[in-house]
Amino acid sequence: MFKDYNMNQLVLPLDLEVKLQNNDIAFHIHHLVESIPHEALETFLRNTGCPAYHPRMMLKIILCAYTQSVFSGRKIEGLLKDSIRTMWLAQGYEPSYRTINRFRVHPEVKELIRQCFVQFRCQLVEEKLIDQESIFIDGTKIEANANKFTFVWKKSIEKYHQSLIEKSNQLYDELLEKEIMPEIIRESEEQLTHEELAQMVEKVEDIISDYDKKIEGSVDVEERKTLRSERKFPKQVRKQLIDFIERKQKYERDFKIFGARNSYSKTDPDATFMRMKDDYMKNGQLKAGYNVQIATEGQYSLAYGLFSNPTDTRTLIPFLDEIEEQYFELPKHIVADAGYGSEQNYDDILSKRKREALITYNLYLKERKKKYKQNEFNSDNWHYDEEKDEYICPNQLRLVFKYPSVRTDKSGFRREFKIYECEDCSACPFRSSCTKAKEGNNRKLMVNEKWEQQKEYVRAKLSEEKTSYIYRKRKVDVEPVFGFLKANLRFTRFSVRGKSKVENEMGLALMAVNLRKFTANH
Repeated sequence: MFKDYNMNQLVLPLDLEVKLQNNDIAFHIHHLVESIPHEALETFLRNTGCPAYHPRMMLKIILCAYTQSVFSGRKIEGLLKDSIRTMWLAQGYEPSYRTINRFRVHPEVKELIRQCFVQFRCQLVEEKLIDQESIFIDGTKIEANANKFTFVWKKSIEKYHQSLIEKSNQLYDELLEKEIMPEIIRESEEQLTHEELAQMVEKVEDIISDYDKKIEGSVDVEERKTLRSERKFPKQVRKQLIDFIERKQKYERDFKIFGARNSYSKTDPDATFMRMKDDYMKNGQLKAGYNVQIATEGQYSLAYGLFSNPTDTRTLIPFLDEIEEQYFELPKHIVADAGYGSEQNYDDILSKRKREALITYNLYLKERKKKYKQNEFNSDNWHYDEEKDEYICPNQLRLVFKYPSVRTDKSGFRREFKIYECEDCSACPFRSSCTKAKEGNNRKLMVNEKWEQQKEYVRAKLSEEKTSYIYRKRKVDVEPVFGFLKANLRFTRFSVRGKSKVENEMGLALMAVNLRKFTANH
């Protein structure tokens, strides 16, 4: 006997909600989006034209698709026809893939995504899934939707631009020398501006026009040949000057796109070429991408940011500013790995924000090794005489204070050093092992007292039971989020171009990870 099955019998439609399980992810998506304040939706209101789809509905179906690893607009449209949870969230509406794509990259959707993170964190606090004592920060590089062969390098543009400046100056001097054109008033002796090059073109064109009139007015064949021959050089100069103007405009556009970066992609100018770790031969790949920073707690993403800088060190301060401005107040402990350990970052967290920085520095693990501690030529192991402000080397010679030094990095941060120099290294039997200074020069020592104090602070904090326990949680808190994003959700490459659009897509993907984990734990 079989169960009744008849394709010709009419079956009344049921509410699709009945078909969903009690803990289906669609319910969590529904509750999260419904918790967004109505004020955040006011920017979508339009008084003219055809009524738009409700932004809550659009956000729900896109989030639902992302939780199922569906990132294509056409495939999301397909889910509206064959996925029960998506059909329930859409309540019978079927927006086209064009509408879906336009909505998810809309600038105003960024505020809805931000509200999702804010409301989701409130929900986590309500259910006591996070204690709000610390945040764990880390970054990963995700490939941009750009051709990897469309790179533009800043050093190359600088070289070509400098060559252009030299050639244009040489041409200007040559024209003056041959008395083809009069001298023009220049803003700078270093390089010719667009306006000055345009003036030169006008003056050369006037000369060419004079030659044209003379040729037309002459009846002598030999004279006409001579005039044409003389006209060749001004015509070549005009062509060269127009080329100089076009190239100069292009190089200046390139510099504007670069900003503080060293490269960009022609197909996605906001993307920077970075070393990726996804190569199977373990030798890395240079691809256009974005540096994604996230702040987590309890393996949930609470905030995120996208940066063009491939290194994490310079992203921490702007990312913390973004968290405070847009997401939540910073907790007591800020935890990150050694890639974020720098004097500027420690100074910002400890002095400006008044928080505890549980962030190691590059040599932290190396300093703990026995080999490092027993190396007598390592200046960190030398005896320091506080009264005389001197260091004593392995040969019992004294390094005395010589002068202070200040260094300013690219971001404008000033670091203060004290320079010590040995009395006399010339006859020292340990010279070759102790220093690489040339013969006749003594061993010098650069000491940054503020940096040494910060390192001592980190070592003290990580030796305490409570703070060391919090720091040890970093790997099991923030790293699994990236693993889930790339391995389980299979989100390894952006499908849109431009930083604004990429930020929206990144927020949707991270919130999809949050919702899947939240659903699994309920």
